[in-house]
Amino acid sequence: MDYHALADRIAADIAHGRLRPGDRLPPLRQFAHRQGIAASTASRVYAELGRRGLVAGEVGRGTFIRATPGAPSSLPEWIETGEVNLVTNIAMLPGQDALVRRALAALAAQPAPLDDQGARRLADPAWATALGRAGWQPDPAGLLLAGSARGAFAASFAALVPAGGRIGFESLSYPTARTLAQRLGALPVPLAMDEDGIRPDAIEAAHRAAPLDALYLQPVLHNPLGTTMPPARRAAVAALLRRLGLVAVEDAVYGFLEPDVPPLAALAPERVVLVDSLSKRVSPGQTLGFVAAPPALAGRIAPALRGGAWFATGLARDLAGRMLAEGSIAALEAEKRAEAVRRQALAREALAGLALRANPRAFHLWLELPEPWRAEAFAAAAARRGIAVSPGAAFAMAPGHAPAAVRLALGLPGPERLRAALATLAALARGTAELPEME
Repeated sequence: MDYHALADRIAADIAHGRLRPGDRLPPLRQFAHRQGIAASTASRVYAELGRRGLVAGEVGRGTFIRATPGAPSSLPEWIETGEVNLVTNIAMLPGQDALVRRALAALAAQPAPLDDQGARRLADPAWATALGRAGWQPDPAGLLLAGSARGAFAASFAALVPAGGRIGFESLSYPTARTLAQRLGALPVPLAMDEDGIRPDAIEAAHRAAPLDALYLQPVLHNPLGTTMPPARRAAVAALLRRLGLVAVEDAVYGFLEPDVPPLAALAPERVVLVDSLSKRVSPGQTLGFVAAPPALAGRIAPALRGGAWFATGLARDLAGRMLAEGSIAALEAEKRAEAVRRQALAREALAGLALRANPRAFHLWLELPEPWRAEAFAAAAARRGIAVSPGAAFAMAPGHAPAAVRLALGLPGPERLRAALATLAALARGTAELPEME
């Protein structure tokens, strides 16, 4: 039988509930024996199910039905029906919508028409100042606008990596960036990490094996782990970029939460394209993105922004400019930094005794599950209690290497609702017998 047909049969079992989230598929050799097929064909069946987002492999444990079907390169898309959303990694503060509405009203009252020139260099040095941190500011000559961080990443990848080229990713990383790379015809290459972030020796080994065209890195407040590279690691990576002639695309969208930590771009400005946006600083609706690139590379990225229609609109640019001038963006950043600290403290108290990887200034944390929990089964059990979490498979760059962990985003629920949800998850992880449903 063709492996696609076998994959279709298992997919139908999942769709009709004969296989449920968290169920374990037989080991490959056992599955091959039962179906009367070669082990290589069985491997293709499991790979096809993984490609469809129906299963996830966990190292040393096996292959399991995912809690939420979907492309493995995307986070689970939980429909908001009243559940506690610990998937969407944004922070919404009381009153922040009023700041946006006030800026919109002032903008609408202006007699001058809104200017919409698409992707262009930013002449206003105020944006370079606003994006800077820890003594670093981007070169205004290399500063570009995008419609969102995603558009900025896509344009950067398109400009730096040819079709069929290779982009190095941390072994656990932001799945949307991987999806963008794949859709542009690039091959994501998972690179080993340790407690300090990506390992320089892993970068060099991968590049020596087959040249990398670029790297995608999260040096500050890594998503999902929360890791911030210590100074020595950032310096080692910067030196390696120079020595190997590599360019890194630095994801800096969470950098405003640690303004005292310089970006990688500060150490190797000629080898780093930094991407930032307003979606985390302000709100999901304010998606204005920024590319801070070496001027020579900005000349390649600007046409990619235009060609991919990833440029910013004049309305988004002008609205952000007004909020910047009013001081609203700086005020929101300060409030969100304080709120992140409060929520991390709340989470540490609620999850005391469990294995956490968490930065005290981030809006997310990584919960490592105790035996016998598997990530997909835990996510499914949490969903039955009205709590949406992201299983580790969503962030794994290498298929079949999903950790037994979940990411918890702390920014959306109110404090008391968050506290109750975390208490429920803690009891679930510890194996407490009957738990009430979340109200």
